[in-house]
Amino acid sequence: MTDFVPENTEELARIVASAAADREPLEILGNGTKRTMGRPVTARHTLSTSSLRGVTLYEPEELVLTARAGTPLSQIETLLAEHNQQLAFEPPHWGEQTIGGIVATGLSGPRRIQAGAVRDHLLGFSAVNGRGEIFKSGGRVVKNVTGYDLSKLMTGSFGTLAVLSGVTLKVLPRPEARATLVLKGKTARQATTLFREALAMPLDITGAAWVPSFSGESVAALRLEGFADSVADRAASLQRSFGVSIAGSEFDDFWTQLRDVAFLDSAPCLWRVSVPPGSGADLLDGMNTPNALLDWGGGLAWLEAPNENPQAEKLRALTARSGGHATLLRAGAELRARLDVFQPQPAALAALTGRVKDSFDPLRILNPGRMYPGI
Repeated sequence: MTDFVPENTEELARIVASAAADREPLEILGNGTKRTMGRPVTARHTLSTSSLRGVTLYEPEELVLTARAGTPLSQIETLLAEHNQQLAFEPPHWGEQTIGGIVATGLSGPRRIQAGAVRDHLLGFSAVNGRGEIFKSGGRVVKNVTGYDLSKLMTGSFGTLAVLSGVTLKVLPRPEARATLVLKGKTARQATTLFREALAMPLDITGAAWVPSFSGESVAALRLEGFADSVADRAASLQRSFGVSIAGSEFDDFWTQLRDVAFLDSAPCLWRVSVPPGSGADLLDGMNTPNALLDWGGGLAWLEAPNENPQAEKLRALTARSGGHATLLRAGAELRARLDVFQPQPAALAALTGRVKDSFDPLRILNPGRMYPGI
């Protein structure tokens, strides 16, 4: 077994080209913090982008940043904070992650309902495909020339299409003020009703979540961000409409814990389920698990489920009924090899997925089987 750690994009391309020539699969990694996400990869060699580090361009006045794929997320966020800016999609903090890993797994936090997902902030990237060819897509501006939007295709592809070597991201100013408004003692269904009504109002809510236990009781929370006067006015409107109260200092780290799913950090088998907004309560009622929470106004459920096939099949059925998709985000290797980690695809979509894979990685050497068997 060989652990490849290229120092530059050209070396990265040579390694992939050699692996392709030898028909040797590669397990693609950043720092390995998400190695347990997805199906186990069958490969004798690993390829890590962890040495491809550094911010190569940052123009705060243009709200754009370019970094090599192995650059730690913490380094980027520290640099942005010095200029009072942020990654608005609010990526979770799970160890010493790389920015390439964040893009490759497509992870977004609570602010997604207002700011959009990772793919909405990825302006461009450079990468190496499964033939060992270097290619680029996108650029340094929000609006680019007409063509294929490969940035959205690459985001969330888990390294199965290409190895990212660099990314260009849109960044945004950090809010001047924040406020969390809460209703305590509410069920998940009562919370989603509140979220549906509140999110329909022109209040620019940047977080809407329910947790079954925070400081001893269930909490439905709404977050407002922006200029101080604006936050105060919108908070007053929410208070008049729904009787919510402005949270005190005990909620200072609520959104950080939610972003990192720290409320369920001891769950050995963790599912991430995306459903239409407001459908999360139906899912939780159907699964009847006490260890669960809702984000994105009820459109995202995190829940612990037993390591049993019947429960997984039940979750899949409930998810499919609502038109959503469920991902087994954390589990042991044996379970991830046995169960479908990602929502099973209909035959037509599976065929399309295979053709896309063949376009980028015809020999199927990049993270083979990470998302679906044979892909």
